Amino acid sequence: LFEDYQPDWVTAQYQSTRNAVTTNPFSEWIWGGMQYQLEHHLFPSMPRSKYPKLKPILQKFAEDNNIPGGYRESGEFEIQKMNWDLYKRVAEADAVEGAPYSRGHGQLGAINLGFSPAAGGLTGKLG
Repeated sequence: LFEDYQPDWVTAQYQSTRNAVTTNPFSEWIWGGMQYQLEHHLFPSMPRSKYPKLKPILQKFAEDNNIPGGYRESGEFEIQKMNWDLYKRVAEADAVEGAPYSRGHGQLGAINLGFSPAAGGLTGKLG
C-alpha cells in the first residue's frame, strides 16, 4: 500500500476533496461553509466567511504548481448524487476478508453486552 505514490499533504488535500458550486444564496447558507471543502481542509481554523476570498488563491496555486486534478469542484446536486452512489456501492459491497467486524460494537454492542444504561448495565457507580 505505501509503496504506491504518496502525495505531499497539500496535494493530498487537493486530490481528496471536491467543492460544491452552490446555485443561490439559500444553498450557500444551507451548505454552511461545507461547499468549501478544500479551503476548510487546508485552513481549518479560518472563519468560513473568508473561504470565498481564498478560493481564487487556491485555484491559482493549483495551476501554478501543477497539482494533479487541480482545484476540483462540481455542482451541489451532482455532489449529492455522487455521495449517494458511493454510499449505495459501499452498502451493497461484499464484506472484505479479514476486516474487523463492524456490527455489534459501539453503542449496539454495549447494549447487547449489557454495558449500557439502556440494558441496565451501568448503575452510576464507578469502579
